[in-house]
Amino acid sequence: MKFKNSWVLVVMVMVAFMFGITAVDTTPAEAAKKVRWKIQSAYPRGDVSMELLKTFAKEVKEKTKGTVTIQVFADPELVPGEQLFEATKKGTLDGLHALGAMWGGILPIGEVEFGLPYAWKVPGGEKMNVVQTAAAIRKFYYESGFVKLLREQYATQGLYWLDMHTYGPIFTLATKPIEKCADLKGKKMRMEGSWNDYYNLLGARGVNLPGMEAYMALKLGTLDGSQWDVSAITALKWHEVAPYWLRGTDPDHCFGHILLNKKSFEALDDAQKKAVTEAAEVYWHELIKLHEEELGKVEKLVAAGKVKKSQIDPACQKFHEEKALQLWAEIAKRDAAAAKSIELIKAWRGMK
Repeated sequence: MKFKNSWVLVVMVMVAFMFGITAVDTTPAEAAKKVRWKIQSAYPRGDVSMELLKTFAKEVKEKTKGTVTIQVFADPELVPGEQLFEATKKGTLDGLHALGAMWGGILPIGEVEFGLPYAWKVPGGEKMNVVQTAAAIRKFYYESGFVKLLREQYATQGLYWLDMHTYGPIFTLATKPIEKCADLKGKKMRMEGSWNDYYNLLGARGVNLPGMEAYMALKLGTLDGSQWDVSAITALKWHEVAPYWLRGTDPDHCFGHILLNKKSFEALDDAQKKAVTEAAEVYWHELIKLHEEELGKVEKLVAAGKVKKSQIDPACQKFHEEKALQLWAEIAKRDAAAAKSIELIKAWRGMK
C-alpha cells in the first residue's frame, strides 16, 4: 500500500510538471486572437505614402508576432477613393489611408487637419528642414489637444483616428508660369478639399478630379494646374506636362491620417493595440525620411531645368494670405470643432 501511494504521488508530480511546461510555453502571442485586416489607401500605386504603407503592415505583423496581419490596397482596388470613409465606417474595410479634406463635408475638422492654406507654416520654419518642421507640427498635434479633438470627432462616425502622416510640402504644378495674381485668373486648378474654394477666391477655378486622371488632363489642357505631394514629380511625372512649380504660398506640410473601424480596433487586446499604435509612429518617421530623399530628387530636376520654380510676387503673396484667412473664417463657421481647431492653430502660430 505504501508503494502504491508513492507511485500515485510520482504520477501526480509528473502531470503537474507537464502542465507547468505547457503554461510556460503558451506565450501571449499564441493566446491572442488572430486578426486579418484590409486597409486601402486613397492613392494609386506609385504614390510615395501609399507604397510605404506596406512598412506599417510589416511593423504590425512583427510587433504582434503575426497575430495581426494587414493587406494593403491602393486606390481604387477595393472601392473608389471617395467611398473609403463609408466602407471603413461600415466595416467593409478595417482601415483607410487618406486625408481629412476628403471627408470635410461630413466632418469640417478634416479640412483643418489636412491643412488650410497658410495654416501649417511653422514659426521660424524657414530655418528648418522637412524633418524639423514635421516634428514641430507633430508636437502641436499631440500637445495642444488637437489629437484629442480629432479622435472625438471621428469616433462620432464609428472610426478611430490612429495617427497622422505628412505629405511634405504641397506641390502645385502648372502648365505655364504663374508669378502674378493675374496669371492665375480663370485657370483650371485641380485641388484637394477646401483648397478648391480657396482657388475660387483667388480668381481661378477649383476643379475636383481624381489624381490618377491629372496627368492626361494637364497634357490635354483640360487642367492648367494640379496639387499633390512630391510624388507628383518623382512618381507620377506630372512635370513632364506641367513643369512650373508654384512657390511663395506653399505650406511646410500637409497631413493625412490612418483611420480604423472603431470596432475592429477595440476588438484587439491591449498588446495588439499598443503594437498597431507603435507601428503607425514608425510609418510616420519612415515617410518623413522618404520625403526628404524625394525632395532631394526634385532639386536635381530643378537644377537640370526639368522642373521650373515659378515664384509668386510679394503683392500676390499678400493677396493669397488675405484670401486664406477669409477661408479660415468660413470653415470656422461650419461647426464648433472646426472653430476650436482653428483657434488652436492661431494660438500656436502666435496669431491674434
